[in-house]
Amino acid sequence: MFTGLVQALGSVTARTEVPGGLRLLVDISGLPGTFRIGDSIALSGACCTIVTQESGVAEFFLTQETLDCTWLGRAEIGQVLNLEGALRAGEPLGGHIVQGHVDGVGEVTGAIDPQGGGELWARIPDSLQKYCVEKGSVTLDGVSLTIAGQKAGAVRIAIIPHTAQQTSLGGRAVGEPVHVEVDVLAKYVESMLSQRGLT
Repeated sequence: MFTGLVQALGSVTARTEVPGGLRLLVDISGLPGTFRIGDSIALSGACCTIVTQESGVAEFFLTQETLDCTWLGRAEIGQVLNLEGALRAGEPLGGHIVQGHVDGVGEVTGAIDPQGGGELWARIPDSLQKYCVEKGSVTLDGVSLTIAGQKAGAVRIAIIPHTAQQTSLGGRAVGEPVHVEVDVLAKYVESMLSQRGLT
């Protein structure tokens, strides 16, 4: 489990297509703490497992399922990723409950200033729009955010300068993809109500 509070930025250092998936090497040296093989790290919101590690560079094996559900398969060398280590027992939940299970891929429709922030607009896949409500939570590329408004299938997010500077969102251009994870609590409520015939 994660919180959506990005702990560091890391860049892709190598990528190798292999049968059944993709091997991605990422510089995670900026992450606080110690990480071992088998630990989970959210790569721009997608929960991935360290399979090897050396000198601050971790290798992740992305299965075809991950490639189908995320934009990570398009990540090139030098691509900047938001990094967050899995939440450990006793640590504060500063953002909201984030699973690291990408629900879909959206698209930036309104970019922000990389230093000053501003209003970020992102188109949300049709199937996920019902889970987005004003003042509710949504995760874009692994960043816990509050929805400030909605219009024509897109959400508006007020991005403060700190978030623009410390996450990859500040550098996202119009037309670029973003991972979308909606609030898992909304999905649980929907599931329970549907079983009672209330939806």
